[in-house]
Amino acid sequence: MLVLLPPSESKWAGPARGAPVRMEALSSPELTAPRERVLDALVEVSARPDAPSVLGAGASLVDVVRANTTLRTRPAAPAARVYTGVLFDALDLPSLPAAAARRVLVVSALWGLLGPRDRVPGYRLSMGTDLPGPGPLAAFWRPHLQRALEPSGVVVDCRSAAYAAAWVPDAATAERTVAVRVLRDGKVVSHAAKHTRGLLARHLLTRPGRAPRTPAALLDAVTESFGAKLLEPARRGATWTLEVEAP
Repeated sequence: MLVLLPPSESKWAGPARGAPVRMEALSSPELTAPRERVLDALVEVSARPDAPSVLGAGASLVDVVRANTTLRTRPAAPAARVYTGVLFDALDLPSLPAAAARRVLVVSALWGLLGPRDRVPGYRLSMGTDLPGPGPLAAFWRPHLQRALEPSGVVVDCRSAAYAAAWVPDAATAERTVAVRVLRDGKVVSHAAKHTRGLLARHLLTRPGRAPRTPAALLDAVTESFGAKLLEPARRGATWTLEVEAP
């Protein structure tokens, strides 16, 4: 089982001291070259007067955008601590056992893919950005992630739409990929969805017993703690959908 997560918009800036990011030490080393390209472009754009506009950041985030210019020198921290916000508060990545943490990947506009223990600085960049140089980031990352991400077993896809566009499973992988949709009283919700996805991911990663190996087994595991329904793919090559009721 693999749990795919979006990053959080809010991020911890990182510790005051420590070593900066080491590209060669990050997981998925085949992504080093595209990571370098996006990082160089982000540092350059973030020094421009129009950087907040280019990066889709409001006036209150000018200092956060400016901090992107120090991404190569600022102390790094485990991604499990850098990502904050509703989903990550509910999931509590830092407390996961090592074996459970290895089942988690974060899809990132800057780094492509990150494991919880990959050490990176906080940054400001969203997947919906058209970054001068690389261009629209979802399109930029798609071929790279297609080669780097070859999961085995069930994929629990908790990504938001912008990040889902950066990796689309092939037909064989789609047969065991389950996109999570959160409902309340039969209606799709947004803010509560993040909290629910975090709780759901933690349940799946910490429950006793064997990890689910099929979409049907995933439904059985989820209904131990949540009301849920599994929808079959709408067409060949599409993914399953798991509708989960927000608590």
